[in-house]
Amino acid sequence: MLKLGIDDAGRGPVIGPMVLAGCLIDENAEKELRKLGVKDSKDLTQKRREILEKEIKKLCISFEVVMSNPDTIDNSLEKGINLNEVEAIMAAKIINKINNSKDKIKIVIDCPSVSILKWTDLLKMKIKNLSNLEVSCEHKADRNHIAVSAASILAKCTREKEMSKLKEKYGFEIGTGYPSDPLTCKFLEKNVIKYKDEGIFRKSWASWKRARDNLKQDKLF
Repeated sequence: MLKLGIDDAGRGPVIGPMVLAGCLIDENAEKELRKLGVKDSKDLTQKRREILEKEIKKLCISFEVVMSNPDTIDNSLEKGINLNEVEAIMAAKIINKINNSKDKIKIVIDCPSVSILKWTDLLKMKIKNLSNLEVSCEHKADRNHIAVSAASILAKCTREKEMSKLKEKYGFEIGTGYPSDPLTCKFLEKNVIKYKDEGIFRKSWASWKRARDNLKQDKLF
């Protein structure tokens, strides 16, 4: 049975896209990826991720990467579609693209929700054909399954490339895009209004709203 691992990168940032990647592998590829040291992307340096990204793309049967930009995420939230559902839509898009309905495929996904059962049901509703699929959603799947680890590397590398594009345009002061990054916080505080219509910020995030409100207060005083 083939394995399709799916994982995300960039759920929490206030700047930049959320990325989901899927990696379809067989047993031989799984062994080779294990030998190469493929593991959860968070446990690897950026340089090592970039090296492994190339090897993963060579060894896997198929892979897909999808992105949701900040405006898409904000618009979804305005319509009452939460981030977990956005991720289910993205994961289903990957599955529907890769699934040829001929091979038996075990899908393993790093579950973004506290409720595994509820999110699994949500995902299944969005998959076109389940007849040849076995769907398994787990917490920490990126640590426990090579296919998911490989997907986590593809997702992380893609997001890093997108952030590099933003750094070229807006400067390295943009940081990682995460609210916990001091560089990102300073960039946000300084440019929250200036770049508010450029599609780089998730304006539904509390950190963006807080920076906007603080700037307005500063101007009043």
